[in-house]
Amino acid sequence: MNYLKRTKFKGEIVAEFLLPEKSTNKTIIFCSGMPGYPNKEKFLELCVFFADRGYNCFVPRYRGSWESGGEMFKNPPELDVKDIIDELPKGFTDLWEGKKYKISKPEVYLVGGSFGGPAVLLNSKDKRVKKVIAFCPVLDWRAEEGSSEPIEKLAPFVKEAFGEGYRIAKNGWKKIQKGEIFNPATSLEKIDGKKCLIIQTKDDDVISLVPLKDFIEKTEASLIEVKTGGHLGIEILDKKFQKKSLEFLGS
Repeated sequence: MNYLKRTKFKGEIVAEFLLPEKSTNKTIIFCSGMPGYPNKEKFLELCVFFADRGYNCFVPRYRGSWESGGEMFKNPPELDVKDIIDELPKGFTDLWEGKKYKISKPEVYLVGGSFGGPAVLLNSKDKRVKKVIAFCPVLDWRAEEGSSEPIEKLAPFVKEAFGEGYRIAKNGWKKIQKGEIFNPATSLEKIDGKKCLIIQTKDDDVISLVPLKDFIEKTEASLIEVKTGGHLGIEILDKKFQKKSLEFLGS
C-alpha cells in the first residue's frame, strides 16, 4: 500500500493509519514533535516498516493542530493519546471508504519525539501500554538552561510562523511554562520507567538536558545516549535506530 488512510477519534482527533495484512492487536502510535509540518513521506515510510512487522500504525494530529479540531493545551495533550487508545476497541472508520475497523484488545506501543515525548511518557502507566520509546523528549518545560527554544521565543514564533496550523488555548502556554500540565518531571507518578526507553543526543541544543539525569534516576527508565545528531524526532527512526527500537519493543 502506498498511502495512509485517515480516521477521526472522539470527533476531533484526525489520525493517519496503516494496518498490516494479517489482523493483530499489536498497535503502535507515533507522536510527533511540535511545531512542524506533518511529514507524509516519512510517516508513510515508518508505518510501512512497522506494518510489515505486524503492527497497526497510527499517526495522530494533536487537538488544536493541523486537521484536528479543538484547542491545544486546553487539556494536557497526553489525553489525546489516551482517547485514541480508549477508542480502538470501540471501532474507528476509514473516512474515505467508510469501512469500520476494531482492535478488540489493543497491545499498545508508543513512540514519541521531542514534544511527543511527554505525550508517550505520561501514558506509560496505562496497563494497555506495553512499551514506550521517546527520542529527545521534553522532560521539564521549566528548565531552559541550554535550550535554544525557550517558551518566550517558541510561543510567538508558533503563532506567527504557523498561523492556524496550531490553535493554542487561552493561557495554554502559561500552563506549559509553569509545568502545570504535560510535564514529565512534575508528574513522575504517571510514569512507569521500566516500560520506557529514552534516546538522547548529547549535542541537543533545542531542549534542556539538565533534567535528564534526575529523571532517569527517579523513574529507572532505560537510556541510550548518542554523542551527536542534534535534536531528534520520530522521523529519525531510520535504519540507525530500527534494530534497537524493535529489540526494545519486543523485549
